[in-house]
Amino acid sequence: MMKKTFAILLAHMAVLSVGAQGVESILQGVEQNNKELQALRKDNEAAAEEVAARNNLEDPSVEYSPFFRKGEGGVASSELVVSQGFDFPTLYAARRKSGRLHREALGLQYLSARRDILLQAKLLCLDLVKCAQDGALLDKRRADAEALLALFEKRLASGDATILDVNKVKMDIMAIRREEAALESARHDALQSLAALNGNVPVSFSATDYEWQAPADDYAAMLGKVMAQDYDVRASQASEQALAQDLKASRHGWAPKLEVGYRRNTDGRDASHGFMVGASFPLFSARSGVKVAKAQHDGAQLRAENARIETEARLKAQVRQLQELEKAKAAYDVGLMNQTLGLLRKAVEGGQVTTIEYYAEADAIYRNLQAYNEIVRQYQGVMAEIYKNDL
Repeated sequence: MMKKTFAILLAHMAVLSVGAQGVESILQGVEQNNKELQALRKDNEAAAEEVAARNNLEDPSVEYSPFFRKGEGGVASSELVVSQGFDFPTLYAARRKSGRLHREALGLQYLSARRDILLQAKLLCLDLVKCAQDGALLDKRRADAEALLALFEKRLASGDATILDVNKVKMDIMAIRREEAALESARHDALQSLAALNGNVPVSFSATDYEWQAPADDYAAMLGKVMAQDYDVRASQASEQALAQDLKASRHGWAPKLEVGYRRNTDGRDASHGFMVGASFPLFSARSGVKVAKAQHDGAQLRAENARIETEARLKAQVRQLQELEKAKAAYDVGLMNQTLGLLRKAVEGGQVTTIEYYAEADAIYRNLQAYNEIVRQYQGVMAEIYKNDL
């Protein structure tokens, strides 16, 4: 019995800890559990090994040739050759530097993919916060409507209200319930999408307020910092540097390939042995290798420049959007709207305004409050996208 009780307590504690998940814990879980990121980590390990293998020595070669003569039983003579080929020493140093640069580019490409997935998760968390805030607004609307319905049904019974007043309130409650159903569907979809990003592990997100983020610098300084941090720009630059080093290495392709080895010949009881040294000269293949490496480097330069241009254009557009959202947000006086709603409710309860007049004003205020919630969500979303490289 004690063990069962203890297990139940542990289960409740686990549920409470999951229910307390915030944005940071959600992102940590996604980074650990996301299947795409797990696959990318494995792909990067394989790619890094492949890059390192390009600079390995060639495999040693062993050849044995037995010879037979007519009239002699068994092997009359034989030849054993053991050889090892290798590139000119300067090529190993050039390829070692190239491998390091390629691994840096792979790491930045992974960080870029990681950032994009974590940004998706953060935006879904922001959607869930907005759902909670819209839900709180609908709760207030429904509470007001239900209180008015009880009041007007009592007045209808005493002849102080009409059936139109009661029906108007009932239709408002119907509209609220429809919006609540749509909101619950949106919340469920966001949680499902978060679970998919989390490796299909369910998440529970209960935050009702944004972890407010505002620009830390003026917009010009912010633009410069974000451009310097952007993983897409840095990854494309690292790839260009790695291919530039590949081009340098390919220009050393004129250097001969060397081969050293050991040879042993036997003829009956007599045997002779010695060393062998050889070289091959890439008179034709080196030229095409340089052309390929140069074309790849030129393409990488263009991609790096395009990444910089696209990132800068996107950031400038986001900064402009942020400025517009700040102005739109400042135009709303939430305190005034909530105060007006309270006054309107008192007025309709006191018979100073009709239900038609009440709903004409109250609906407009609630729509403005919903619009304010949407503006705040957009603002937080743009801020998340601008500072996505900090995730």
